Amino acid sequence: MEKVTLREYARRNKLSYFAVMKLVRNGKVKSETVSENGKDIEYILIDDKEEVNKKIAEKDTPKMTLEEENALLKEEIIKLKEALERCNRRTTLVL
Repeated sequence: MEKVTLREYARRNKLSYFAVMKLVRNGKVKSETVSENGKDIEYILIDDKEEVNKKIAEKDTPKMTLEEENALLKEEIIKLKEALERCNRRTTLVL
């Protein structure tokens, strides 16, 4: 178990400080309050095993062939072109 301050946890996970405070208050993250120099400081307890499991889970993405990926991207391009045309029609109507 590793102890990390709220600010360090926010920096590591690219979250805002206040988002981390909400996670601690809601109990979604294990935390511990320690009194140092007369101040109560919150530390987040990070389990090294959980971090490794999260990284492994992220890498389990479905594999696609180049043809499948190419077809998916072409469909997305068509949808984006249609959305752009609708936006252009709206702006010409307003003018």
